[in-house]
Amino acid sequence: MNKVRFGHSVIPYLFLLPQILIVAVFFYLPAGEAVRSSFYLEDPFGFGSTFVGLDNYRDVLSNAEYRRVAIFTVWFTVLVAFFALAIALVLAVKADAVLRGAKSYRTLLMWVYAIAPPVAGLLGIMLFDQHVGPIVKMASWFGWNLRVGVNYHDTAFAMIVTAVWLQIAVNFIFFLSGLQSIPRSVREAARIDCRSGFRRFWTVTFPLLTPTAFFLVVINITYALFDTFGLIDLMTKNEPGNNPVTLVYKVFLDGFRGNDLGGSSAQSVILMAVVFVLTIVQFRFIERRVHYS
Repeated sequence: MNKVRFGHSVIPYLFLLPQILIVAVFFYLPAGEAVRSSFYLEDPFGFGSTFVGLDNYRDVLSNAEYRRVAIFTVWFTVLVAFFALAIALVLAVKADAVLRGAKSYRTLLMWVYAIAPPVAGLLGIMLFDQHVGPIVKMASWFGWNLRVGVNYHDTAFAMIVTAVWLQIAVNFIFFLSGLQSIPRSVREAARIDCRSGFRRFWTVTFPLLTPTAFFLVVINITYALFDTFGLIDLMTKNEPGNNPVTLVYKVFLDGFRGNDLGGSSAQSVILMAVVFVLTIVQFRFIERRVHYS
């Protein structure tokens, strides 16, 4: 294998410099400022700050509302990631088996990927509208009075459904690509060795999909934790006190609406630590079950 050679040892670093600058300006500097601010009681108008040590962290961790939001965030992340992956996998398997109209079928399922989270939140509001929402009308047939924006659990249900619907298209694209990359010879051999389609999928097809599945697990957890901000902002209808929110949205509420800059910084640092630990767990333990071909 031929190795790339540069005329000067500085050239590789020059190629990396733009990316390093972008990461430094938009990640490391804000993260460092958040860590610094978490140890201070900040004046919201920028007139001064008082060092308070770990008081912000103690206040956050002892706050019952923060614990409630953290528990909801865990449930929200698990349910959104699970259902978005499961439904997308089923659709990808079905789409892979379609012989006629396959391209049209795949295109229709991928269209949702073009919708931004705030637009998805607006569509979710329309679908779950108390007066004209079709999902609310269907729920009323079974005696379920959906009150999104009023009832805590109904709003949580609507947020999860909308978030799952938005993410299915992304998962579908990757799962379908993974399925179509499996060699035809392997599929034919699996059909000969195992007549049961269900057993053939779990013993042959899915192990070959584990690299794609692992990648999507990481992506979906990140999506549920961070990328649903715009969706939640719209679906809570500017009344977050009566509705479920995630930890990322609570950082925004306490920092920009409550003017508690030190407390919101402490929350963001805690969230960064949780994501860091979660990433280590994913790559140290879950990736061991991944079968790379």
